[in-house]
Amino acid sequence: MSFSPRKILMALAAPVLSILVAMVITSIILLAAKDPVGEVWAQLLRLPSPRLTIAIVNSAVVLYLSAVAVAIGFRMNLFNIGVDGQYRVAAFAAAVFAGQAWLPGWLNILVSLLVAMLAGGLWAAIAGWLKVTRGVSEVISTIMLNAIATYLVAYFLQKVALSSEGSNVTNTKTIPESSRVPGIPVTIGEQQREIYGLIFLAVLVGFLYWFILNKTRFGFDLRATGRSETAAIASGVKVKRMVLMSMILSGAVAGLVGMPLLFGQDFAYGTTFQAGLGFSGIAVALLGRNHHIGMAVAAIVWGFLEQQSNGLQINAGVSDRLVGVIQGVIVLSVVIAYEIVRRASITIEQRNVAAALAAERAKAQNAAAEVAA
Repeated sequence: MSFSPRKILMALAAPVLSILVAMVITSIILLAAKDPVGEVWAQLLRLPSPRLTIAIVNSAVVLYLSAVAVAIGFRMNLFNIGVDGQYRVAAFAAAVFAGQAWLPGWLNILVSLLVAMLAGGLWAAIAGWLKVTRGVSEVISTIMLNAIATYLVAYFLQKVALSSEGSNVTNTKTIPESSRVPGIPVTIGEQQREIYGLIFLAVLVGFLYWFILNKTRFGFDLRATGRSETAAIASGVKVKRMVLMSMILSGAVAGLVGMPLLFGQDFAYGTTFQAGLGFSGIAVALLGRNHHIGMAVAAIVWGFLEQQSNGLQINAGVSDRLVGVIQGVIVLSVVIAYEIVRRASITIEQRNVAAALAAERAKAQNAAAEVAA
């Protein structure tokens, strides 16, 4: 494959353009609300402290797993909005299993990861089965399954969890120390922090995502079905089976989303376990264009915005919810930006082809003129 600077620039143009548009629109909102525009951007764009740097990386690890889960569905032209419910069901199941300590050390961790993937895959399979057998839109079914997951997990949490005296927090049984994944110590300046040890899990998931989609028959069938079901059927692809398998695979990856938090930070599932990661994954997948490297960059950007928002109220006197506005505008503008860049790329390609044809035509005419002479 030849190196093409133009293609790289066009690929970078859309996310950069969407972020710039988000900054402009957010600045207009700040001006309308008479908030300090300069102080807000100074806080958001300042160099993060060592503590925040590690927090950004850790946040990006979780967001990346969520984005890959969403992207699997997107590549199949499926909108798995249910990653949020799938990872919570999976995290609860894995926490209950790991907390029992039926298996020693790392074996307990590995089997718990499989339990999480199984729980997430089965929960996503419900939406897939409804789509292939009853024609129910996966958007509607996964949204409803998110709500069901919320109440179902809350119900079972009350049944199996332990309550701490003097606290309203309810958790599952704490995972034993032998089954916790140690963090990777990193020294920045004079401070030592830890990156989630399961960052390697995110790297592995990203590699497998790329490999399966681009180097296997299953990945080819998945991408072909996503682009044109009619063409896929004509080539012998069993579309219904691909839809169901893709939803299960997306749910299985979604089951891993909460694992860095479970085994590297919280060591139990409870009422304070981080929520909303599935919806953030949708935005990260869109911003990264479902590309394994693009989503990694988008996850870092998303994590950067989330962590930098902590000082908005103190340093700029503005609510940290402003970051939610910025992120929302990015999601809206990214679709427009990609379309603008796509059309610009097509126009440039057409001009290049026309110029090449004109050059070939002129060359042929000159050759004919020389022969005639």
